[in-house]
Amino acid sequence: QLKIQPWGAKKIAEQIENVLEDYQEKTCREYNWSDRSLTINNKKTLVMGILNLTPDSFSDGGKFNNQEQALQHLNYMVEHGADIIDIGAESTRPYNGGKKITAKQELERLLPILEYILPKCKLPISIDTYKAEVAEETLKMGAHIINDVWGLQYDHDMANVIAKYDVPVVIMHNKENNIYQNDVVDEIIAFLQQSIDIGLQAGIRKENIIIDPGIGFGKDTKQNLYVMAKLERLQALGCPILLGTSRKRFIGETLKTEVNERVEGTIATAILGRTKGVQILRVHDVKEVKRALKMTDIIMESELYEK
Repeated sequence: QLKIQPWGAKKIAEQIENVLEDYQEKTCREYNWSDRSLTINNKKTLVMGILNLTPDSFSDGGKFNNQEQALQHLNYMVEHGADIIDIGAESTRPYNGGKKITAKQELERLLPILEYILPKCKLPISIDTYKAEVAEETLKMGAHIINDVWGLQYDHDMANVIAKYDVPVVIMHNKENNIYQNDVVDEIIAFLQQSIDIGLQAGIRKENIIIDPGIGFGKDTKQNLYVMAKLERLQALGCPILLGTSRKRFIGETLKTEVNERVEGTIATAILGRTKGVQILRVHDVKEVKRALKMTDIIMESELYEK
């Protein structure tokens, strides 16, 4: 009945329908490329390993911004269980923001290393960029996924590029400040729904959309902790959920630790996220987080089996 009512009731009906449908079934994905594949399900939590090609990233800036160092770190992450490699050439750190660079500068950092490592990596490679020009050039070269920290809402050509290449895209919630008029999770869901609508209107298939609540971006420590506590509410959007908490300031402020001492806090957020429906974790410490998630997956599968 709601679907045929006026005043926006149809949209509300669709959202209620999303919640009532089986979330676990709806968010399973099979992505296949010519030489690799990726499965998203609720049995094995995926780990997206971070490869920063930046001089100013908050955690590992300057460590991997040449071909050999990048390949060495990539191989380390693959060896310790990464399922996806996420490459970024512009720091988008959420606090005391990274220095903005042009698409040309970003591509100058990114393309030589991407060209070098693509044939040497068997995992899907994601490109962390919010610029359509960068997305197009890297997809043309053979990248597999785009990770947009502005959820298709910064560069209005981004959705068209994603649709053109028919690839998965991570849409993240972002904000210039941490002022919210309503419940922060409600506003995140509204933003992500808008991003989904932008993508669908541009021709992106719903099956290609992955959502990310944007922990740390436009949120203070208290707000980040609240979002973590309410992550299960994102399931209403009917998309796989990616979570990026790795080494972030809210962990440091909560535990009173520096960047290089936040692995335990990162693991805690990863496990909590897994129990609340998260299917992909974006992390620096691949080995440690992968082990913790593997144990969590096994326990949760055992619980399902008993039922």
